[in-house]
Amino acid sequence: MILTNEELKKIYFGAYEFEEKDGYLKANQYSKPQMDYFNSAFEMWAERCDASTAKTFEFTTDASEVSFDYKFIWKCSEDTVELYVDGLCHQIFYVKDMGEEGTLRFSLPEGTHKVVIYLAADATIIVKNFSIDSSYEAPVKNTKVLWLGDSITQGYGPLRSSETYVSIANRYLDYDVINQGIGGYIYDSKSLMKMPGYTPDKIIVAQGTNQYGDNDMNVVKEYYDVLTGIYGTEVPILCITPIWRGDHIDELPVFYSFCENIKKTVASYPNVKVIEGLTLVPHLEEYYLDNLHPNILGTETYAANLVKEMKKIGF
Repeated sequence: MILTNEELKKIYFGAYEFEEKDGYLKANQYSKPQMDYFNSAFEMWAERCDASTAKTFEFTTDASEVSFDYKFIWKCSEDTVELYVDGLCHQIFYVKDMGEEGTLRFSLPEGTHKVVIYLAADATIIVKNFSIDSSYEAPVKNTKVLWLGDSITQGYGPLRSSETYVSIANRYLDYDVINQGIGGYIYDSKSLMKMPGYTPDKIIVAQGTNQYGDNDMNVVKEYYDVLTGIYGTEVPILCITPIWRGDHIDELPVFYSFCENIKKTVASYPNVKVIEGLTLVPHLEEYYLDNLHPNILGTETYAANLVKEMKKIGF
């Protein structure tokens, strides 16, 4: 059977709102006013603000095949579209081998299984004619999480959509995540706007690596002032300070100082807990694509340590 777009929305996770383009369904993690701001502020942010990062189709089914038509409307690094069955990767389509539009078909093993399809993290992909050859059931996710960050949070580095640290961590946490990570992003409070109809149960902020040379902590304080002004002090916030970067070794003392200043700045907010990013990924180039963005080894380590620390501090 072919799902209508309204039916597809019920198994489509990672979106704040949807829009239709020539029958294709496009999922947006930002509101229109936020996207308008990015369009006016910086072309790089505008391109990346509606990437398909952390967007998934999730359901339980005994189907043998799932398929859908797709179209790319923007691409950056060439990662993947992936099928997971019962928590294990089962099929990978590499963006470099995919046409600008086409049809993807996923084969499922016999029996009833939990299925997750990860869309490309560093591209914008729209879909239509989602087909499944049996009945299915959508999962129930009880915790809504707004995840804010830069390119590492968006998912650049592992070059696999299922292997971003957010997606790996969420295989353990099973949150209903809206990932608002954008490549090149900074602590910019202007992008923080109330999204009508949406209130997260938790907020995770992983910002700062793109502005460590700026010791003006007013921008960090303003960011958290606006964030808590929108959502109140009842919503728990986790601040992940920047992870290690080895691309500018001579500037590490400045970088370390910036990370410490972030911790000091957010300490005044009663609903903010801190996890020190420098403790999450080894300070070795083997864990990075480019000594800045974690590769698969790095994101696996990042996610595992992050989940462990989140449980330790009760977030």
